[in-house]
Amino acid sequence: MLHIALLWHMHQPYYVNPLTKTAMMPWVRLHAVKGYLDMAEMARRHPEMRAVFNLTPVLIRQVVELVNGEVKDLWEEWSRIPAADLSPQDKRNLLEHFFKANWDNLIRPNPRYHELLARRGYDLSHISLDAIVPSFSKQDYLDLQVWFNLAWCGYAACAGFSELRKLKAKGRHFSEDDKQTVLAAHGRILRDILPRYRVLAETGGVELSTTPYFHPISPLILDSEFAHRAMPMAALPPRFHWPEDIEAQLRLAVEQHQRVMGERPVGLWPSEGSVCPELIPIWQKLGFQWFATDEDILFRSLARESGQPIERVQLYDACEAEWDGAAVQAIFRDRSLSDFIGFSAAKNSAQDAAAFIMRHIHGIVSATASKTDPLVAIVLDGENAWEYFPDGGEGFLDRWYRELTQPNGWRMTTLRDYVKRPVSRRRLRQLHSGSWIQGNFDIWIGDPEENRAWQLLGETRQWWERRRGGVSAEIAERVWMEIYAAEGSDWFWWYGPDFQTDNDLLFDELFRTHLQNVYRLCDAPPPESLSQHICRPSAVSAKNQAPIGLIHPVLDGIQTTFFEWHEGGRYDAGQSRGAMYQGERILRTIHYGFDMEHFYLRLDSFPDVAKHADLQVSVHLDEREPLTYLWAPATGSIRPGDERTSGRSLAAYRKIVEISATFAALGLKKGDTVRFQVSVEKNAGETISGATELERHPPADRLEFIVPDELFAASIWSA
Repeated sequence: MLHIALLWHMHQPYYVNPLTKTAMMPWVRLHAVKGYLDMAEMARRHPEMRAVFNLTPVLIRQVVELVNGEVKDLWEEWSRIPAADLSPQDKRNLLEHFFKANWDNLIRPNPRYHELLARRGYDLSHISLDAIVPSFSKQDYLDLQVWFNLAWCGYAACAGFSELRKLKAKGRHFSEDDKQTVLAAHGRILRDILPRYRVLAETGGVELSTTPYFHPISPLILDSEFAHRAMPMAALPPRFHWPEDIEAQLRLAVEQHQRVMGERPVGLWPSEGSVCPELIPIWQKLGFQWFATDEDILFRSLARESGQPIERVQLYDACEAEWDGAAVQAIFRDRSLSDFIGFSAAKNSAQDAAAFIMRHIHGIVSATASKTDPLVAIVLDGENAWEYFPDGGEGFLDRWYRELTQPNGWRMTTLRDYVKRPVSRRRLRQLHSGSWIQGNFDIWIGDPEENRAWQLLGETRQWWERRRGGVSAEIAERVWMEIYAAEGSDWFWWYGPDFQTDNDLLFDELFRTHLQNVYRLCDAPPPESLSQHICRPSAVSAKNQAPIGLIHPVLDGIQTTFFEWHEGGRYDAGQSRGAMYQGERILRTIHYGFDMEHFYLRLDSFPDVAKHADLQVSVHLDEREPLTYLWAPATGSIRPGDERTSGRSLAAYRKIVEISATFAALGLKKGDTVRFQVSVEKNAGETISGATELERHPPADRLEFIVPDELFAASIWSA
């Protein structure tokens, strides 16, 4: 019988400056009142469910510090200031930061909140906050303070606190008492969140696992040169080699987990699924019975050992990784199922999303029928994904959990229970060194910004090694916390071109502050190098380049000449920019443009698209009926998905998808503004009904151009 294990990973980086005892960002508190509480409530609703929650030690630490009043939340402090007492800088802070929420699901559904956003403006690169501060009234600022904190309250918070429901219904003209009501609810939820998970674990249906204390990329702390194993050509920083730091971070994790959650963890999600064989003896020494990582690590490990083609069904075998006489059981996540939940389920109805997953699970049941106790592990972020669901994921999770707990060839399990089963396990003696992202460490090392951060971390670590013999035990403990915090993966996640956030400079500041604090705690001046920004902010996004002229491509499914799309627009669909990473993507680049009569669209895909036989492409043009195409990359074909599309456009595919439609067929006239998105669906058959959306670009906005008129060419030339 197939075993199904869910692992929900809950993590926030260490936002606290220990010298000022201030959390510089509010995401621990705000995710507590949304994702953490919602997920605990969903587990309570379904006591027959089995799941693992990986609560990172650095997250637990920050919850405890906030609850005990050991640190203050800076954004909560901004919220508590009476609107009448806000200084000009306070008002600027609110206008800059208090719209940092999912606009589609947390702001736009609330008319007053959306009104305030529209008045402030959507693009901060074109806004002078100082200039617009006076245009907002005292009531405006008070309503903004309330809505920012109220909008983050998830379905469990609103179900448990009638006053929150009443305030959402009220919508505007909030009072200072209303604001205190919301913040008081936040405080009660924050105090209750860890005890809730502890109770869930004590019932036996939930297992709590852990991660090295400050969420470091363990192999790179062991030895940064290990990156070359999966990235042989990468330019790396000076060697960072402190294996004792990883064992210390794991010990701290175990000690805190036992103290706060009441039991010693037996399972480990290594930060970002990052593993190497040298970690196995350390894990075994500290009592870990299982670790989890990505399927790519398994497939690369098997390829190294056998040199033979790997069958996907091997993903579901029980495995044990060995090194230097030590062994720990290994769990490998099903990437397709995990990524679908994290990135695509929200784009579909709760019913369709749950049905899509269950169809795949039934397929795995059939494929593993001859195996003894196979396991499918679904492992993903347990907090960030829910912001993309209009209802916070409640409908999807409720429906999916109900279907999972009606066994039909499978049973739910925790990983602690699964690894106790006396089954024959595949031995892995050549564990691949890599992470859950692309099977390597490229996200965290190799880019000039990342390498500079590693260099500064290494220089500080070496300075401390020389200095630490001359400081007291109390100071030494505080210094170690600063070093371990700076070793966390999150700083390196945001450095380099892979990911961007509105808070890049603040992350940069926090990282360097941790390093500066090492020197300050020892009464030494920090080196000047730690005062200089590492990241290079840019006010202009390179993801979208607007058309600069007319184009006349040949519709043949290949790039006929270099110049045929040269003056069109280009959107980078394949580059991730958020807090989560999507492993498998279909589209890499979208090209678009026009001549005087036609709209043209070109879609470039990633090389592995050829494995798909039944995709669907949809072009969403404002409120018009979408253009839909049945796309079979495996056979090199594309055709209209319905009669409406067939009558309005043409499409071709050999290496790229090329689409054209006349403006007349689309009902567009000269001077009209065209706004569009492109989505890719998994097609359930030969028609467009029942398709499950996999990705959409842009995810939260639209590409835009104006239908050209006779003056367009002249305007481009004169520009």
